[in-house]
Amino acid sequence: MLTNRRIQILKAIVDEFVQTAEPVGSKTLMEKYNLPYSSATIRNDMQYLEELGYLEKMHTSSGRIPSTQGYKFYCEHLMENKSDPNMEYALQQIYSDESMNVESVIQATCNVLSQMTNLTSGVLGPDAHNQRLEHVKLFPINDRSAVCVFITDNGYTETKNFQFEESISLEDIQNCCDILNDRLKGTYINDLVDKLEMIKPLLAENVVRHDLLFKAFVQAFTKFANENLYIAGQNNMLYQPEFSDIEKLKNLTKMIEDKSIWSNITMQGSTKLLMSNDDVDITWLDDVAVVKRNFHLNDDETGQLMIVGPQRMNYEKIVSMLDCTSKMIEKVYGGNNGRKE
Repeated sequence: MLTNRRIQILKAIVDEFVQTAEPVGSKTLMEKYNLPYSSATIRNDMQYLEELGYLEKMHTSSGRIPSTQGYKFYCEHLMENKSDPNMEYALQQIYSDESMNVESVIQATCNVLSQMTNLTSGVLGPDAHNQRLEHVKLFPINDRSAVCVFITDNGYTETKNFQFEESISLEDIQNCCDILNDRLKGTYINDLVDKLEMIKPLLAENVVRHDLLFKAFVQAFTKFANENLYIAGQNNMLYQPEFSDIEKLKNLTKMIEDKSIWSNITMQGSTKLLMSNDDVDITWLDDVAVVKRNFHLNDDETGQLMIVGPQRMNYEKIVSMLDCTSKMIEKVYGGNNGRKE
């Protein structure tokens, strides 16, 4: 059974391994954590915790490291919610900038999270089906390429690069944008492609190279409706000893950039912990841990902030950071269609 003594030993091992990434032995527990037990007692309890599946033994050391089951128990029963004044100050600086829209603020928040955790952070933005197109603008780079900017009614901005197979005139670009802004403004993002099909004859009448522009906008609108993942701090994984193996790092990087994984991560049969707060969950996939926290902009729009890293992460700090961040997003933008009050 898990006595108070064994729980105390397990907590100390998790805390120490998170800090050092080195297997923890009984001598360290006695000297650093001032455990009032003999070395033999601690070793026996460590052996017992290993037999229960909470600890694992490294072949190169007599010390132990936490298992996934050990981390799960730690997060369920031993983790404390600790506020971080530095994090709160950094967020206040971001959210005090009245010129930033919700998209820019959330991305800046992601950058801060990755910097302060030395891990990878991400945001899976609110579903596009509740957003409407406000304005579209094409900025020509040359006669075969342009940058397109979409703006939604809640201030969300998306940028796409257009590469054309043939030259397109400035007049065609301007005429196309005028028609799209006139006929598509107020259209739900998920309905843009269908609405574009309806005005295709109008484009053909007024735009010489309507075929090239039509194709480019169909592709862009399709991506706009489905791509809402922003990732920051991918390079932080280079400094985690768990990912020193280049193949393991490549697989992790590929996984991080796959939006479908984050959308369905809790459906993949992995170990999952749903915290006492229904908006937070932790998922373990092999050597990787993902901590997710929902944020609500209104009754219909929900996004997710995420921290991705090795299982050996500071869960207390990370859960507290995500909790603080999400609550601040909701306070500033929630219930007001994504705009500051």
